[in-house]
Amino acid sequence: MHIVGFENHPLNESTDDKDLPLREDIRLLGRILGEILREQEGDASFDLVEKIRQTAIRFHREQDPQARQELDQILTKLSNRATVVVVRAFSYFSQLSNIAEDVHHNRRRRAHLCAGSPPQAGSVTLALERVLESGIDSVSLAKFFSKAVVSPVLTAHPTEVQRRSILDCQLTIERLLKERALTQLTPNEMRQNEENLRTMIQILWLTRMLRSVRLSVHDEIDNGLAYYSYTFLSQVPYIYAKIENLLERHMGDKAPRVNSFLRIGSWIGGDRDGNPFVTHQVMLYAIEQQSALALDYYLEEVERIGHTMSLAERLINITDELEELAAACPEVPACRIDEPYRRAFIGISARLAATSQQLGHTVWRKELVDGAAPYADCAEFVHDLDTIIKSLKYHQANWIARGALRNLRRAADVFGFHLAPLDMRQHSKVHEQVVAELYEQATHGEDYFAMSEDERVSWLLDEISSPRPLLSPYLEYSESTQNELRILQMAAEIHQRFGHAAIPNYIISMTTHIINVLEVALLLKEVGLLQAGENPHMGLNIIPLFETIADLRSCSNIMDQLFSLPYYKKLLFSRGNVQEVMLGYSDSNKDGGFITSNWEIYKAEIELAKVFARHQIELRLFHGRGGTVGRGGGPSYQGIMAQPPGSVNGQIRVTEQGEVISSKYAEPEIGRRNLETLVAATIESTLLGNDPIGENAERYYQAMESLAAHSFKAYRSLVFETPGFKQYFQESTPIREISGLHVGSRPSSRKASDEIEDLRAIPWVFSWGLNRAMIPGWYGFGEAVEAFLQEDKTGNGLALLQEMYQTWPFMQTLLSNMDMVLAKTDMGIASRYSELVSDPALRDHVFGRIRQEWDRSIKWLFAITGNTELLQDNPTLARSIDNRTPYIDPLNHLQVELLRRYRSGEDSDEVKRSIHLTINGVTSGLRNSG
Repeated sequence: MHIVGFENHPLNESTDDKDLPLREDIRLLGRILGEILREQEGDASFDLVEKIRQTAIRFHREQDPQARQELDQILTKLSNRATVVVVRAFSYFSQLSNIAEDVHHNRRRRAHLCAGSPPQAGSVTLALERVLESGIDSVSLAKFFSKAVVSPVLTAHPTEVQRRSILDCQLTIERLLKERALTQLTPNEMRQNEENLRTMIQILWLTRMLRSVRLSVHDEIDNGLAYYSYTFLSQVPYIYAKIENLLERHMGDKAPRVNSFLRIGSWIGGDRDGNPFVTHQVMLYAIEQQSALALDYYLEEVERIGHTMSLAERLINITDELEELAAACPEVPACRIDEPYRRAFIGISARLAATSQQLGHTVWRKELVDGAAPYADCAEFVHDLDTIIKSLKYHQANWIARGALRNLRRAADVFGFHLAPLDMRQHSKVHEQVVAELYEQATHGEDYFAMSEDERVSWLLDEISSPRPLLSPYLEYSESTQNELRILQMAAEIHQRFGHAAIPNYIISMTTHIINVLEVALLLKEVGLLQAGENPHMGLNIIPLFETIADLRSCSNIMDQLFSLPYYKKLLFSRGNVQEVMLGYSDSNKDGGFITSNWEIYKAEIELAKVFARHQIELRLFHGRGGTVGRGGGPSYQGIMAQPPGSVNGQIRVTEQGEVISSKYAEPEIGRRNLETLVAATIESTLLGNDPIGENAERYYQAMESLAAHSFKAYRSLVFETPGFKQYFQESTPIREISGLHVGSRPSSRKASDEIEDLRAIPWVFSWGLNRAMIPGWYGFGEAVEAFLQEDKTGNGLALLQEMYQTWPFMQTLLSNMDMVLAKTDMGIASRYSELVSDPALRDHVFGRIRQEWDRSIKWLFAITGNTELLQDNPTLARSIDNRTPYIDPLNHLQVELLRRYRSGEDSDEVKRSIHLTINGVTSGLRNSG
């Protein structure tokens, strides 16, 4: 039977031939999905899906009122069961289209490499070539690599939507598509490949898309660990080998040693800010699971490599150290007696198994453990691998030393026995309450809050510097205080069991005063993570997180006050004289809007750099970015290159969240490329950093200050000063449904409140992404530009903004990111969500303001950039959005109808399930909605 729908989706047939394979892949996947839809659900369901798709396309392209009316008629007549089928069909095609896009990105990149094209911006190859061409010597490079820190940090997402079972199916489909792209298949192999695709797509169709119960923190931990197996354990060593090889080719013996500066961090299981489900047992589970994964990987690799090491004693001349290592191995078969490397690997395997058992993990091959001594730490394991590598090089077996063995050695050095450094995080108010209770108990009822700020600082410093504990085993503490103390005590136990690298950081949300930092220092002292005295020592880094606009403006003063405390500087000295500061993009955006948030963070970095230089303390910035532009997201390379000069300084950490994690790191080749962009940008920003605006800085900064002030006023006027805006937000977005369904492990708000101020930034941005208005990524820009130009007395205001865009990376990145968001917005669809608002006057007023500002923002974006259409400078993304739109839009239209039913009292399981399915579908289609 001929399928007329999914395989004939509207793709741009005039596209250059290089995109022909993409079109063919999408058609193939669409055809298979369409056939399976007919097989499983019947012709009527298929025809219904196709009719909705075509009508939605007419509405999208022409804003056709008749198409809108037809859509309403179709959707209102749908039964609940038919709705589920339609939602699943569009959701899965959107996912399959994304897979085809990813395969095509890899295909185009390989084509560039095979054609001998110059290395692309954002690649490690180009970054190092630029550095070497600039004349930077090996000493400077060695200094950079000795101090560099590049760390993407995986965080749990309150609106996480992806199921692991679905992701595994998608990865198999991706592998099958790559097989077609990279291998010349025989006709029979091609038929088998298509049959396998059919199998996987049928499994997808018959797999439940949603979780049957709310996502738990354990689930989030397990989901996060999957990316180490998918990508990190294999691709991180690959990147190091690539850097080493390139430096060796260009510098020979003068190539510097490359320390392990790229590490993957995690918050999953340690971030308890607003999440009561993260307990001390959960944190221990996270560390144990991480460690078990690392040890299992090492055991597997050691056995795999050891199996190949059949080098015979009579043919080689090994080192004494290797002979000693081989001799230490347990009994071996007689046929292995003259194979010293195999014997060495058998011994290493036995010690790894013993280590795994000692750390409490399950060891399946218990015969390996018998009599073997566990490693004291991962450094001993690395030393054994180094012994093997040195011996191989000693008898000129250099290729063997450079292969899988080098990658294993690097993996062990990077991941250790803990796999990933787990950060702890808690809100400053929680610490304050715990310390207040400790003070009250210790002083027989005195009120901590009755002291002035200066008195509290003085008392805290006295207690931190005193070896005498404040905690007493003879006093009763509240349950909340005991919970906080238990998790800190667990961190101390984890340090003893898994090493200090397992939990190296403690982050304080909503830092507003030096008191917040000192309170955490006191709590660390009480559990043994800080040793007091004349030469104190901190067992982990205390990291203040500045999140609101006001806090960003005051953060440099807070750090200046903190560094003026001699005892705190002593504590910093014990941490290598490095202080990390985290800047929050999400809450500052919710607080002040896109333009103001980005500008205040930029200014904060400049002022922090000055304070740190004055106190001679090394600054490490941690960027709390989300997936969306409204939460600091956007291309990583451009984002880092747009930082103020001197602010990166070889060290950067950045959060990775939600569905962005799966789109960036689920596929190994794409994952490697995303990691490379972080490394490349850090190298270039640090070693080639220059000031592109020079003497123009004052003019540009004044203009930006004015834009930010006007944008702030426009944004606050809409969100916080418009009567009824909270009602508009709650009724025109799925925020209440997000809170009520099994989406993420954390509550949507930090406390029991429906106020916008208390709502987490992630569901705030997520909700606006789902209704396609996406105001956190652009609102206030148009009004700001018009106000700026009206104020300008020179008549050159627009020319100045155009000049800023042409020469200033910050402005380029700001507008490029906004351009991307505006391209994903759809005011037609947003207007349909606005119809859900029960008050017609409120609906017309608020949506009218949003629509007017959207038009204004696009007008001035074009005026400044010189473009005439959105994404004119990014045709690849424009094509991607164009390919996906026909399958995302129907999901939005369906969601509006489902929300209308649900809110009118039709709360059957099918309706709730369908709403959740549309949330999944739109999110996976947009790829960075939260």
